[in-house]
Amino acid sequence: MTVDPATPRHDWTLQEVRDLFALPFMELVFRAAEVHRRGFDPSEVQKSRLLSIKTGGCAENCGYCSQSAHFDTGLKAEKLMDAQVVLAEAMAARAGGADRFCMGAAWRELKDRDLPKLQAMIAGVKALGLETCATLGMLTPDQARGLKAAGLDYYNHNLDTSPEFYGEVVTTRTWQDRLDTLAAVRDAGMATCCGGIVGMGESRADRAGLLHALATLPAHPDSLPVNALVPIAGTPLGDRVRAEGAIDPIEFVRTVAVARLVCPRSIVRLSAGREAMSLEMQALCFLAGANSIFVGGRLLTTPNPEDDADADLFARLDLKPMIAAREVAA
Repeated sequence: MTVDPATPRHDWTLQEVRDLFALPFMELVFRAAEVHRRGFDPSEVQKSRLLSIKTGGCAENCGYCSQSAHFDTGLKAEKLMDAQVVLAEAMAARAGGADRFCMGAAWRELKDRDLPKLQAMIAGVKALGLETCATLGMLTPDQARGLKAAGLDYYNHNLDTSPEFYGEVVTTRTWQDRLDTLAAVRDAGMATCCGGIVGMGESRADRAGLLHALATLPAHPDSLPVNALVPIAGTPLGDRVRAEGAIDPIEFVRTVAVARLVCPRSIVRLSAGREAMSLEMQALCFLAGANSIFVGGRLLTTPNPEDDADADLFARLDLKPMIAAREVAA
């Protein structure tokens, strides 16, 4: 019996994912483009805006992150923003064409004392007609239910990398901690946003390991961000990549294509690192199955293309904005 490649599978073997990476580049992108067109309009790309609502001072030691209190990156720790400031940013994002608004806080885990303020933010953003997403660190099941009740559509909690390379990235949070938070999010009825970062010095086998882990979760991520490391001076992985060089652009596109093949119904988000990508590289990513970008001049604490650059990108590639599927909040 022939298996439809656009039908989600949860029984991928690691060797099968490695074999996808090993395909000739043109064949891999062709297969990914075919699968992408089975589930999505290839001319549609969702515009999202990401706001850092609490910057710096994080207790985690993620080796790529400028916001970690473990590293001297020159970033000043700030308090959680007031809800009205966040809502003003969300209104500006909507006016600029964003359909999705994401809120990120540099925390190891959400504290119960902050939940009411976050619920007010989420409810306010939701009332503007925007799809909502948040990344706030680890959650308890009760906290996940509280965020869901406030109207949160998606919760972002990345696996970051393969289980084998994970210890090279962070040691203050375990792999199982991440899986536990994802389980709490799913059980609360929220959509999951879960992906990783490439270009941290990992091998292709590690990139395959990350995508294998995502494809064999109990449910595929509804949203799958693929980030290219933005090397920040003062962070261990940033300093390493600044010395050794960034990931090869074709290898990055391969990663996007394999993500599309193993998670055919996920929104594949072309996330951090776009400022350093050529228009041609981004076009290949969209061809290979990416269908979301973050717009606006910053992505948490790192640069992102300005609105006029993205308007030019959409015009030159004949792209149009994707309108979010609101049933995720039902």
